[in-house]
Amino acid sequence: MRRDFEGQAVFITGASSGIGAALAAEFARQGADVALAARRLDRLEQVATDVEKVGRRAVILSCDVSRDDDVERAMSQTRERLGPVAVAVANAGFGVMGDMARLTLDDYRRQFETNVFGVLRTAQAALPDLRQTRGRLVIVGSVNGYVSTPGASAYGMSKFAVRALAQSLDGELARDGISVVLITPGFVTSEIHEVDNRGRRHPGVPDPFQRLRMPTARAARLIVQATARRRRETVIPFHGKMAVFLERHAPWLVAAGIRRLGIRSRREATSR
Repeated sequence: MRRDFEGQAVFITGASSGIGAALAAEFARQGADVALAARRLDRLEQVATDVEKVGRRAVILSCDVSRDDDVERAMSQTRERLGPVAVAVANAGFGVMGDMARLTLDDYRRQFETNVFGVLRTAQAALPDLRQTRGRLVIVGSVNGYVSTPGASAYGMSKFAVRALAQSLDGELARDGISVVLITPGFVTSEIHEVDNRGRRHPGVPDPFQRLRMPTARAARLIVQATARRRRETVIPFHGKMAVFLERHAPWLVAAGIRRLGIRSRREATSR
């Protein structure tokens, strides 16, 4: 097995489940020590165990990316325990769902605090280390950053903004030897469909797109590979690539399909 990140420190937000947890395990298999940042410390214990099973170090960090000081504090703790960060993964996020007419401005603000400003806070906190290591900033966006469906205006707006941020930073940070890697996932196995508009999880909520989802382990391997190769953008899985391709080359067809087929986003998660 290739070990592209041997002895390097990797910082991951939203590391308690889904893509974040799978990335922690995959980076560890490729030789990295991993800082695990999330709100749910109990869930991070198992992720840390998975990292340590392959002989790498794991640091568990309480971090809410929607708070101004949390990411900087977590990054400082990572630096003290693992050394300067070579890869920072801005992965934390959730989806506010529902028609614009029933959402409040606070719903949109809450979405942006995590999905946009959380990414920005992570990038700013990691910047001194990434300059030192000539490292990589990995930003997890979404296919919804290209195609936003009815009922997902808040989430789509946030992911369009994240894509714009990644494009701007790609040029800004290149002069410092820092690569910006934008990951654009479509359907990948996660708990996002179980999280309501206030960020609370409702376990057991059915996933209407379960059959389409790529397993997180497979997604993590592709993301780590893209990070190692410093790719500007990677879209996963295949149907995500197709959606982005069609939006780029035939946006009228995508819009017509959404209208005529009545395509909508998933509903907000609620307790059953």
